[in-house]
Amino acid sequence: MADAAAEHPIFIISDDKQGEREIEMTQNSVTFGRGEECDIVLPERQVSREHIRVYREGEQYFIEDLESKNGTWLNGQQIKGVNRLFDGDEIHLALAVRMQFIGSGSTAPLPFEPPAQMTSRIRIDPQARRIFIGGKEIDPPLSPPQYRLVELLIANSGRICTRDEVVSVVWPDAIADGVSEQAIDALVRRLRDRLAEIEPNWQYIVTVRGHGFRLDNPDA
Repeated sequence: MADAAAEHPIFIISDDKQGEREIEMTQNSVTFGRGEECDIVLPERQVSREHIRVYREGEQYFIEDLESKNGTWLNGQQIKGVNRLFDGDEIHLALAVRMQFIGSGSTAPLPFEPPAQMTSRIRIDPQARRIFIGGKEIDPPLSPPQYRLVELLIANSGRICTRDEVVSVVWPDAIADGVSEQAIDALVRRLRDRLAEIEPNWQYIVTVRGHGFRLDNPDA
């Protein structure tokens, strides 16, 4: 699968009936839905017979909602019509099937095996991009920018992450001066709110005025 993933994108698909699996996209156009006529059949009652289509134009990939009854979400936002796909995007079909798009040329995430000494309260599952606080999963999942910020802070636990580092990791395709201070602060504020849904009495993300942000991640 590693060699193939270098040439074609893959989808990591998770649902209650079939669990988690990887599907390689070898065609230029692939349909997903409940109907047997689809290229990828998803036997969930909430999923429409023809729910979405993913297709390639040049070197870019796009997702099209096929007027599904129960909707399609891309990175937490419901979509209509056609939207471009980027590496790492998360797709939810009717909130019953979760998929992650891994672009061609990208490396698929490895299975997550937390080290034995990992005892901090916030833990991440890089494969599924899931976040746990004290063993309780954040659900619905974080948006990709929120997840990337948590991943950055955990990877640099014990030191301050500058605003420039946040921009380069969270918005890798953005021009450095194209992300405003307000956008960074808004992201941090929304992430704090999501973490507080599970543990309202602890401030995990500390703002170090004039420098950046650090993670205060106590032992479990």
